[in-house]
Amino acid sequence: MRCGRQYGRVPIRRLRPDEAGACAEIVLSLPDYFTDDVPDKVREGFAAHEAWGLTDPGAGAAPDPGAGGGAPVQEDRVVGFAIVERRSARAAEITWMAVGREWRGAGRGTRLLERVLDGLAAEGVSLVEVKTLDGSAGYAPYEATRAFWERRGFVQIDTIDPLPGWQPGNPAAICVAALRPTAAAGSG
Repeated sequence: MRCGRQYGRVPIRRLRPDEAGACAEIVLSLPDYFTDDVPDKVREGFAAHEAWGLTDPGAGAAPDPGAGGGAPVQEDRVVGFAIVERRSARAAEITWMAVGREWRGAGRGTRLLERVLDGLAAEGVSLVEVKTLDGSAGYAPYEATRAFWERRGFVQIDTIDPLPGWQPGNPAAICVAALRPTAAAGSG
């Protein structure tokens, strides 16, 4: 699997364990989309599952520990992320995905999703699930979120209310997308 590939000039790479806090900060910056308990859930998911990040190269400079702490080293800043939980060898769930507010609307989230789905497909995953707030909640900010997933081939197959682990009043839309045919060749 290729790591660090640029999708449409957007650097996307596997995230390091020390970048979990940056992902939680993105969640905190989007209060219209996430409940108060989500930053901790993102940190937990980050520790247990694979995480991909959309980065802004050269967004900051940090002291180089090998140069006596004085010489700056260019670092890229995480501006979006996706956490993927493997359900089986052929199925996975994108448990969390977010792009910082100032980075939205220019196709960056699409590129991040493409990279994640390409990586999963290359590893033999056939089916990907995502949960998002169901339209029955009547919450306007999530109309664009549901449209994002639908435009990328995800189909809502169920609504679960209440979904264990979700706060009451937040019905979950269960959506799936096939990355490849799920039946073995030649089977009918």
